[in-house]
Amino acid sequence: MSIVEPKELRRGWTTGACATAAAKAAYTGLVTGAFPDPVEITLPKGGTAAFVLTRHSHSVGEASATITKDAGDDPDVTHGALITSTVRLLGKGDGVRFSAGEGVGTVTLPGLPIPPGEPAINPVPRRMMRTAIGEVAVAHDASGDVEIEISIEGGAALALKTMNPRLGIAGGLSVLGTTGIVRPFSCASWIASIHRGVDVARAIGLTHVAGATGASSEDAIRARYKLRDPAYLDMGDFAGGLLKYLRHHPIDKLTLAGGFAKFSKLAQGALDLHSARSSVDFTFLQELLRECDAPAAMISAAGSANTAKEVLDHSLEAGIGLSTALARRTKHAVRQILKDAPVAVEILITDREGKVLGECGFDSEA
Repeated sequence: MSIVEPKELRRGWTTGACATAAAKAAYTGLVTGAFPDPVEITLPKGGTAAFVLTRHSHSVGEASATITKDAGDDPDVTHGALITSTVRLLGKGDGVRFSAGEGVGTVTLPGLPIPPGEPAINPVPRRMMRTAIGEVAVAHDASGDVEIEISIEGGAALALKTMNPRLGIAGGLSVLGTTGIVRPFSCASWIASIHRGVDVARAIGLTHVAGATGASSEDAIRARYKLRDPAYLDMGDFAGGLLKYLRHHPIDKLTLAGGFAKFSKLAQGALDLHSARSSVDFTFLQELLRECDAPAAMISAAGSANTAKEVLDHSLEAGIGLSTALARRTKHAVRQILKDAPVAVEILITDREGKVLGECGFDSEA
C-alpha cells in the first residue's frame, strides 16, 4: 500500500493586504494613467507580495482597482471576495483618509482598535496603505494626499457569518490583517475576535459575559439570561483564548456552556477543545463516576467506551448526576486558568438540544 504524504497547506492573503495592493494600483493609475499588473506591496514584517488585478478603472480625480482575495487553504468566508480600493485626490496637506464603501462595516461600539464612527479598517492595514501611497507619491512626485474608499462585494451578507455584528461593526466586514498573510487553520483571527469581544464588553460596561462551545449551548445561556448581544463571546473550541485574555482583562461574571465531551477536556485543563487537538480521557470519566458512587460495572464499562456520549447516556439512564460532577471539575479547572483574576464563574453542561444536564453556579451559589 502506498503512503500519501500530506499536502502542505497553501497560505493566502489578508483582506488588508488585498486592499493595500488595490489602493497602490489605483493611485498609480491615477497619477500615471497606467495600472501596474501585477502590483507589488511591502508586507508589515518584511518581504513583498504581488497581486494580479481583477479589474480597474480611471476617471477624473479618481481611480479604482479590484483584487480577488485568495485566502489559500484557510476556511475564510472572504475567500474569493472582490476587494476594491477607490482612490480620490484630496487637497495638499490633507494626508490619507479612509472611508467605507459597500460591504465594509462601520464601528459603532467602543473597545475596538478603531473608534466608533470610523470605517472598520484596522490599524495595520491603514499603515500598509499609507506606506503604499507614500511609495507611489515619492516615485512619481505626487502629493500623496488621497481618500481611500474600500468596498467588498457582498460584504454585508458575508459579515453575518462573522462575529462583526456582536462586536458592533455595522453594515459589513472588517479590513483585517497584522502580517498580510493568512496561515491556514492558524485560528488567530477567531481568537483575535474573542479578544476584541472582551474589549468591547469592558468598554460598554458589561459585567456579565458568556462563552459557549456551539449554538445549542449558547441557546441554553440565552434561555437563562437576557444578556446584551455583545456579551456573547463566540468562544467555540478556543476556551484558552477566552480565559487567558480574561485573566488580564477581567469581567465580573462569566458563564460558560458546553457539551459533555468538550467540557470533559476543559476540566482537565485543555485550552483547545477541538477533537483534532485534544481528546477525551475515559480514565478521567471513570474517576467522575466513582465520585458519583456509580455501580462498579458502569465504571468498568466507561473505560472501554467508544465515546463520551456513551458514558453520559448510561449515567443518565441510571439517574447519576455525572454532568453536575463534571461541571464542578470544569469550574475548578477554569479557576486555575484564570488564576487570581476577579471573575466569578458559572458552568453549564448541555446536550445537543441546549438542555442543561448539570451545572455549577457562581461562587455565592456553588
